[in-house]
Amino acid sequence: MTVSYTLEVANARFGGFSKLLFRWKGSIYRLLYKELLVFCGVYLFVSLFYRFMLSPRQQDLFERVALYCDQFTNTSFIPVLFVLGFYVTMAFNRWWGQYTSFPLPDNLMMVVSGNVHGTDQRGRLLRRTLMRYANLSSVLILRSISTRVLKRFPTLEHIVEAGFMTTHELKLFESLHSDFNKYWIPLTWFSNLASRAREEGRVRDDIALRLLMDELNKYRAKCSLLFHYDWISIPLVYTQVVTVAVYSFFAFCVIGRQFLNPEKGYKGHNLDMYVPVFTLLQFFFYAGWLKVGELIINPFGEDDDDFETNQLIDRNIEVSMLAVDDMYQNLAPIVKDKHWAQRHFSIPYTLSTAAESLRPAFKGSTFDMR
Repeated sequence: MTVSYTLEVANARFGGFSKLLFRWKGSIYRLLYKELLVFCGVYLFVSLFYRFMLSPRQQDLFERVALYCDQFTNTSFIPVLFVLGFYVTMAFNRWWGQYTSFPLPDNLMMVVSGNVHGTDQRGRLLRRTLMRYANLSSVLILRSISTRVLKRFPTLEHIVEAGFMTTHELKLFESLHSDFNKYWIPLTWFSNLASRAREEGRVRDDIALRLLMDELNKYRAKCSLLFHYDWISIPLVYTQVVTVAVYSFFAFCVIGRQFLNPEKGYKGHNLDMYVPVFTLLQFFFYAGWLKVGELIINPFGEDDDDFETNQLIDRNIEVSMLAVDDMYQNLAPIVKDKHWAQRHFSIPYTLSTAAESLRPAFKGSTFDMR
């Protein structure tokens, strides 16, 4: 389930973000704790091996290797910040693009409700069938890219049982052979049915039919874009480069960041400790950044913050049918509003918002210029 904390940061206050640090679900701790434990375990093993299992001559050799490795971890020899920053930025743009490409039926259902007329059973059937076809198309494309949706509808028979498709439509769907994804077929049914509604006079003019087709094409374009996001990934070579950069950096840190014998006078090794606090913080930041990229590169999985695709399917079919069926021509009586007889009126405030009524209205940044 998507983790939402919007209400908790509605107002900026002292320690506002600090309260979020103690959450577990959807947190970086939950994503990273296994890798952090492995890193700490390997670091501790190397430290104990160096301190208690090596002879003095072997310790000297290990210390030379540690100083050599530390030389590269403290310079820009491995450009971790650059490759990580660019990669996460690219992954975030891809994540946002997938979010904005989700096919929502709101615009389409408004056009269907306003332009496919008829209060009889035929008119109701046309409107509901049109929106069912649109929702069926989104279910088919989401089933192709989302593991949650595929687990919910593992076969086309499950889609029929859910009511998105009839048995006859399933036979027609399977009879049309194509080597590619067939999510577009219900949208073709939609366009053909809309044309038939125009012939029957349910759609009263060609302008209304054109409006229906325009909204249908926008809806189809979003389904197609989701499919291509799933098909075309960020080039694998770049994902490999980022992963190798981060892992190799901390592989060198396991040896290079060891605390060496302070009695030997190595530069920067005046203090002997067992816990590398700042190295652990660096691991938390860099490896956590890599985990963020791993989390958002495909938001159609089952992570805490992945898209709630099944709930979106439920929401879309429910509001679609409400808009084109229950709400069709279902208008409240047109009456005079409360302020009909008042030329100048103000909307009341509650006690908790009364202070806002004393603020002067904003008329422009140069209004009070002297």
